[in-house]
Amino acid sequence: MGKNVLGSLSVKTFLQHYWQKEAHLFQQSIPDFLGFLTAKEIKQLATKPDVQARLIVRQGRHYECHHGPFRPVDLKHLGEKNWTLLIQSVNHWLPEADQLLHDFRFIPYARLDDVMVSYATPGGGVGPHFDHYDVFLLQGYGLRRWEIAKTSDLAIRPNQSLKLLQRFSAQHTHDLEPGDMLYLPPLWAHNGTALTECFTYSIGFRAPTHQEWVNAMLDYLRDELQVSGVYSDPDLREERHPAKLPDSLIEQIFTITQKIQWGKKEVIDMVGRYLSEPKTTVFFDGAENSLSLQKFSQSWTERQLLLNSRTQLLFHKQRFFINGEAFNPDSSCLPLLTELADNKIIKPQVKSKQPKALVALLHDWHEQGWVYFS
Repeated sequence: MGKNVLGSLSVKTFLQHYWQKEAHLFQQSIPDFLGFLTAKEIKQLATKPDVQARLIVRQGRHYECHHGPFRPVDLKHLGEKNWTLLIQSVNHWLPEADQLLHDFRFIPYARLDDVMVSYATPGGGVGPHFDHYDVFLLQGYGLRRWEIAKTSDLAIRPNQSLKLLQRFSAQHTHDLEPGDMLYLPPLWAHNGTALTECFTYSIGFRAPTHQEWVNAMLDYLRDELQVSGVYSDPDLREERHPAKLPDSLIEQIFTITQKIQWGKKEVIDMVGRYLSEPKTTVFFDGAENSLSLQKFSQSWTERQLLLNSRTQLLFHKQRFFINGEAFNPDSSCLPLLTELADNKIIKPQVKSKQPKALVALLHDWHEQGWVYFS
């Protein structure tokens, strides 16, 4: 189990009274938490081609956003004030950040998204804005002021590289010190400004729009649905208006499309694949050290097996989903697979307790880089 990041607040109380309802400040959520990065290290991360990085420079009320990867020279002469460097999915690059994400396991993994880190110089920030998802803002090194408001006025400024609020009036102000954490439900307006050089770690959650779910279902049906038959019209008659769509054609197509049906089984399959699908920026390099099936089994007797931080393993009853793929494992695999999905790690197993079907499955994942030995 991870740290208790909710302090004296129970999970039940938080979910009943705050989750998606009200903002809440946790003082010393992780006492004296300073984070995992230095200014030098986050700048180095921002130069990597596979890292999603943004640089935001503030001039008064105007914010200019630049997208990485950056060259070292791009970050060298920014000055000592009014800029912010953001790294998305830092949990893919730092084991400590991945563990931080798991400390929020009281929310289903299907909802967890990533950890974003923000490094800001005094006066730096991204401007007043809102998110469509829940977020925990954990303060690392330094001090940051958060101004927040629950408002229905969510009009966006025109002609900006960032989606900033046209009007923003703070209802509450909190100065966060290392270890403090602010929870914000969706659509709460907020504006964070660095009071000193500082780091903020944002734990974000997935909240697809209804349109995104519909699109995902249509994509799933396009891939999975098989309808036999070919259009035909043996009783075709001469038409006075050749440009007119024949009623018989419309009726036949209507009948064909009525064959598109789905139930809860298909929805579960779509949701599991969709939520476990890696983002387009995520790649797997395969195993650093390829192993034969026999050597893999032997290694598992000596070492723990961990999920790659980029891997998402979810399940519903006996149906499992990993990195966009769905499968029904042998019943002998279920206890250890469930443990791996929940805890991201499984302990060494003597050979007599290694189900053969599971060894073959995990070996394949190991060779693809989806799991690895500690």
